[in-house]
Amino acid sequence: MINYKERLKDITTFVFDYDGVMTSGDVLVDGNGEPLRSSNVKDGYAIQLAARLGYNIAVITGGYSISIEKRMMMLGVKDVFVRSSNKVGVLQKYMETNNLKPEQIVYMGDDLPDYPVMKMVGIPVCPADASPEIKDISLYISHFGGGKGAVRDIIEQVLKAQDKWMKDFSCYIW
Repeated sequence: MINYKERLKDITTFVFDYDGVMTSGDVLVDGNGEPLRSSNVKDGYAIQLAARLGYNIAVITGGYSISIEKRMMMLGVKDVFVRSSNKVGVLQKYMETNNLKPEQIVYMGDDLPDYPVMKMVGIPVCPADASPEIKDISLYISHFGGGKGAVRDIIEQVLKAQDKWMKDFSCYIW
């Protein structure tokens, strides 16, 4: 069986859940009923870097708030699928539209709605605080929790495996 690190060389695409992956999963609600989420700046830095380096990046989430779309747009993520009750269908269409094979994709999820889509990709991964069922199917479990650097962790590993980490410094200025 191939070690997941060897598979990182084939990755062209990162797909992430949002709540519990890019955030801790804690949601505060403001006086207007708008959910407030906390995200990690190092995760954000890695996302925008991967986008600048030409990787496909997508977010597929069942959640919604305008802040999700705004943050992703700010980081250079063009493919944001919110209110996704059928993540499998969204990922299938995304793969067809972008002519992607499963082995080109890392998917990071943290809970049961991510299970079927994680089974569709070459490298399913999760944060340290993912549900046990998600950990069971992940080829890699980050040492970092959701919203605490797990996204940065997997992006950095891919860039290092492809010898793109700390190479083109024009991309490193945010």
